[in-house]
Amino acid sequence: MSKKSSARKPAAKPAPRPVPKPAATPAKTAAPPAAPPPVAAAAAPPEPAAAALPIVARLHGVEVPAAPHLGPGMITSLNENRYERNEIACGLAAIHQGARILELGAGAGVVGAVLARNLAPAALLSVEANPALIPHIAALHAHNGLSDAITLRHGVVLSAPDAPASIDFFVMGNFLGSGLASRKPDRAQTVTVPVIRFDDIRRDFAPDAIMMDIEGGELDLLRHADLSGIRVLVAEFHRDLYGRDGMQECRRLLTAQGLTLDETLSRPGVHVWRR
Repeated sequence: MSKKSSARKPAAKPAPRPVPKPAATPAKTAAPPAAPPPVAAAAAPPEPAAAALPIVARLHGVEVPAAPHLGPGMITSLNENRYERNEIACGLAAIHQGARILELGAGAGVVGAVLARNLAPAALLSVEANPALIPHIAALHAHNGLSDAITLRHGVVLSAPDAPASIDFFVMGNFLGSGLASRKPDRAQTVTVPVIRFDDIRRDFAPDAIMMDIEGGELDLLRHADLSGIRVLVAEFHRDLYGRDGMQECRRLLTAQGLTLDETLSRPGVHVWRR
């Protein structure tokens, strides 16, 4: 009997464990490129300042900028204090500090500016009929820091109860000769100007002083104007336009309103009437 081999068969080697595959790493998505920082908008260059008008005259603390209606002769008159000298002197002497001044006929704007600069009025309403002068008057007021002290209006002040809404105004080459009546109508330009009623000014502005230079229009104004609230009236009268009879009528009308001529303060052509 054959002997079975007693040698044991070697144990079978265990099968190697499968090595787990590493999980696949997801592919990275490329980040979008960073947006460039916003470029600041370039600041707009500052607008050039309007060129200041040259100053052609100085009087009573007021500087007068150049304007088309101020010729060489007028500029000389301003610098020598001859421009409306009597009107300015009467106004400064007769109108009280802190007055509510109604200026009828602003002209170049100088007289009203002088009153506003030197009398410290509570208010000053300035009315001018010539439309070409309005922007230059406003520029003079602004240059002298008087825009808040003076209210400027374009128009003609009439007192008649049946006054029209507008009226013809005669503009002369020399603005001093412009008015409701023209000495040389063939040389005048006729413009239509709005009418401002005197009664409306009395109600809304309540003046207690009047400075008036309206080239002959004073007679018609005084015929109907209620001056009961006026303490002082300074006016340039134009006898050459309405004659001796018209001048006498002006005196009667003012006297009837309780005003008295102040002969001490009055000057040739310019009268001061006081209550």
